[in-house]
Amino acid sequence: MRLRGAVAVVTGASSGIGAATALRLHEAGARLVLHGRDTGRLAALAERTGGAVVAGDLADLDGIPALADEITGRFGEVDVLVNNAGIGWAGPFGEMTAADVRRVVDVNLTAPIELTRALLPALRGRPEAGVVFVTSIAGRTAVAGESVYSAVKAGLDVFAESLRFELAGTGVRIGVVVPGVVDTEFFARRGRPYQRRSPRPIPADRVAGAVLRAVRDGRAEQHVPGWLRLPVLVRGTLPGVYRALATRFGGSG
Repeated sequence: MRLRGAVAVVTGASSGIGAATALRLHEAGARLVLHGRDTGRLAALAERTGGAVVAGDLADLDGIPALADEITGRFGEVDVLVNNAGIGWAGPFGEMTAADVRRVVDVNLTAPIELTRALLPALRGRPEAGVVFVTSIAGRTAVAGESVYSAVKAGLDVFAESLRFELAGTGVRIGVVVPGVVDTEFFARRGRPYQRRSPRPIPADRVAGAVLRAVRDGRAEQHVPGWLRLPVLVRGTLPGVYRALATRFGGSG
């Protein structure tokens, strides 16, 4: 897919993977629509990239149709949608409130589904278009202390796969990027820092590179780093062995 001049919407662009992805797309010549909650950071990123800021909170599901209308009204077309925005919650499941559960589900699962649905007519109107979902290894292997987060990321994985089958033969390609531990503010914001000695967090730009490849080359799925395919493979082929190892060595982050 040619990215020069393409309109690319990036959610969660205020920081971390989203900001790094925006920079990568800018370097490739895309015209950026930067979505997030931190207007100061978005403004600074827009100054660097020439992108347009569309601020908002994806927890407000009722506002997503208006968000899509604003994007299509201002730019007339959408070639790329990067569903990156997400939040975490770490700790014993019994300590989550109903509001905690609802927010994790809304932001990580319902919002990207609804935004994709709202923008799909614009995407299908282009000769080539791409939608990329940034999921998590937590959705492939499960993580203790992050049961709801793991569940919604697994759901996003399956939604993306189903949509890929549905859109086969159209100009819209669906990609999934599955990162492991990434050096961002995510862990501080989820309420518990990352405390394991390994694996070591990887730079956000490394994940952004995978997002760029998913868009440009039409890649369906990428694990970052690549060795994360191994535990997924073990879980799929030897689930008993995987569960025994995860229980023994700990599956929490």
